[in-house]
Amino acid sequence: MVEKLIILENIAMVDFLGMANENIKEVASAFPKSKIVSRGNEILIQGNASEIIQINDILNSLVQHYHKFGKVTHDNVKSYIKSEAEYVNGQGDEGVLVYGNKGNTIKPKTANQRALVKAVEENDIVFAVGPAGTGKTYISVAMAVQALKNKEVKKIIITRPAVEAGENLGFLPGDLKEKIDPYLRPIYDALDEMIPSEKLKFYQENRVIEIAPLAYMRGRTLNHAFILLDEAQNTTAMQMKMFLTRMGPSSKVIVTGDISQIDLPRNQKSGLAESLRILSGVKGIARVDLDAKDVVRHRLVKEIISAYDKHQEENDKSKKSGEPGRA
Repeated sequence: MVEKLIILENIAMVDFLGMANENIKEVASAFPKSKIVSRGNEILIQGNASEIIQINDILNSLVQHYHKFGKVTHDNVKSYIKSEAEYVNGQGDEGVLVYGNKGNTIKPKTANQRALVKAVEENDIVFAVGPAGTGKTYISVAMAVQALKNKEVKKIIITRPAVEAGENLGFLPGDLKEKIDPYLRPIYDALDEMIPSEKLKFYQENRVIEIAPLAYMRGRTLNHAFILLDEAQNTTAMQMKMFLTRMGPSSKVIVTGDISQIDLPRNQKSGLAESLRILSGVKGIARVDLDAKDVVRHRLVKEIISAYDKHQEENDKSKKSGEPGRA
């Protein structure tokens, strides 16, 4: 049996717990295998790890609700219990991949994003190629979380090449984790939206979810895992081959990247660009291209991408005709 103690600060307990502790009793009734004891401003939870994580998520939501509205009603408690159950059981709207921490649904919003989901369902390796803001990484992370929740895989492994001049991080301050974290921040941001903080911490501490630089993948065989390689345009050809050959039984791989944003030194070829050529037509490997129509950020991002695409086309035409391109 696992225990967790929650200390409530700056909270009027009668407004939080309800008359005769009816709110906390409602939570307890939803988890009969666990024990919840309230003493003063402390709540002790005893039970198995998975139920404790769910109870903790509900109580955290109720604390946030209290600080926003000044009290918690019995109906509020029922609503948060239902939301947690929907998150765990995957009930709800059609096409939803996962439920976000704030009750929002995370699902593909464009035709190409839906094509990405379908490709991952039908293939073991999928390349998702497109510019920034098209949702390729976000949807990929959501599919990984969905697969873990549905017990289709045992772990999630998310990796990126830490490139700013090769993988030379020595000039950055701090220990290795502090040097690498800035490169992995977008991944953490996506996971923070999809998995409650306590549950995410539990998964990371128990290596159910691993987030690491690409160099850490060397020598490993990744079984029963959902593996995501992000920013793959910044892999070298050797790194890409190394990564793809890590794949073990019952695993899924998504490789995302933008071949127009390669940060490698000029004398190095992009492993993503090369693999797209070499692996074209291999059964079980699919490619999905996303473009400006799939951008789900600020409307100006679409305009920026379109303007750069037009500029590139004009330069390409100028090079073919022998005329100097625009600077």
